[in-house]
Amino acid sequence: MELADFRENGQFHASGVYRVALLIPLCGAAGIWAPSCISSAQVAVAELNKADGIDGRKVQLIMIDAAVEAAEPIEEIVNDLIDLGAIDAIVGMHLSAIRQRLSKVVRQRIPYIYTPLYEGGETTAGLFAIGETPKEQLGPAMMFMQKRFKPRKWALIGNDYVWPRSSHDYAKSCLKQMNVDLAMECYVPFGLSNMSGLVSQLEASGADAVLVSLVGQDAVMFNRTFGRRGLHKNIVRLSTALEENGLMACGRGNLERLFSVSSYFGSISNDENAAFKERYYGMHGDTAPALNALGQSTYEGLHYLAGLIGQFGDVWQQKSTRDQLPVSYASGRNFTHSPALRRPSVYMARADGVQFCDFKLL
Repeated sequence: MELADFRENGQFHASGVYRVALLIPLCGAAGIWAPSCISSAQVAVAELNKADGIDGRKVQLIMIDAAVEAAEPIEEIVNDLIDLGAIDAIVGMHLSAIRQRLSKVVRQRIPYIYTPLYEGGETTAGLFAIGETPKEQLGPAMMFMQKRFKPRKWALIGNDYVWPRSSHDYAKSCLKQMNVDLAMECYVPFGLSNMSGLVSQLEASGADAVLVSLVGQDAVMFNRTFGRRGLHKNIVRLSTALEENGLMACGRGNLERLFSVSSYFGSISNDENAAFKERYYGMHGDTAPALNALGQSTYEGLHYLAGLIGQFGDVWQQKSTRDQLPVSYASGRNFTHSPALRRPSVYMARADGVQFCDFKLL
């Protein structure tokens, strides 16, 4: 639906529909995530609408391109939609750079649920980041890799924006704690067309392990080049954001000694995921987009939103992520901590062909 359609509409709330802006990247490096995000969100909407929806209204998704490379400024679109009363809430599965821009625009006018893993430290009132942080995810993963492979030097490679830089700051503190050297730290723009120079720099650095914090298609291009060079023989790879779609795109021959850490994988065996997968494939069929952490997060985000509104009313306007509200909500993830903290289990997985295996609870 176009902004012009909303301007002509008028009484939005009178329709009895609760409109959620689903902000996901539809183009650019992170566009590879979109099909799984949309499909997972649709399952949540169907489940909510079988019950009471949100705030007693049926839920409707308003899809908005939140890619860094999107043609229209996301702040202007979202601000106009809020001013018009055309959206009641935001569920965002996008990069942290976009979240930081939008947090200055939304200003507690509507609830904003941010779903993916992120760098931590979000304290904006009315904004709730529900994904895992480097302390929860990256720290245990690096300790696991160090213990298993005993690399003498690490390299840190990522896209040039807040999440990789903040995550790598945390990674450097882990290296210092483990008394391990940093061989290389490099940040590249989105959409780098040729990864050969970056991979050559990595090869020359003398690193035995590399933390890859590249996004979507950029991670795919890096891993393809890395694999063709045969660098897996000397360098082990760790990623905190490589999911099932990216894994398949990398290609079977380019994934040796590649590990990923996440609070969710599509093939993890637990009761929560089994129930989610049954509903997901029941709606979309066996050829549905691959289940992954980022897609599952939109499913979870919509249920978190419903739980937040249903259990806490308008309290969201004064609260934020740091308040750790004990919201009860459906998820495909397994939670092992107390309900008050509601933090997910984190798993390490190894790439095997074009799937993840050997899951280890960290």
